[in-house]
Amino acid sequence: MDITGLFVFLVIGAVAGWLAGKILKGKGLGLIGNMVVGIVGAVLGGFLFDVFGITASGLIGGIITATVGAIVLLSIVRIVKKA
Repeated sequence: MDITGLFVFLVIGAVAGWLAGKILKGKGLGLIGNMVVGIVGAVLGGFLFDVFGITASGLIGGIITATVGAIVLLSIVRIVKKA
């Protein structure tokens, strides 16, 4: 992965984490927190999309996949925190 690919990956992670926080009405995690949630969400979303046979390609597909994964991740964290 070159520097441009890494930059795009981090931007997608930040956007996905931010979107997931907005969708779930969170208080925000900051730039680094959003990147971490978005990157972990991208991995989780990619796994979930693969399990369900959904294909998402391109920049928008990557953002959607990462956002869905980040929403699932934040939902799991909220459930665990309540328990």
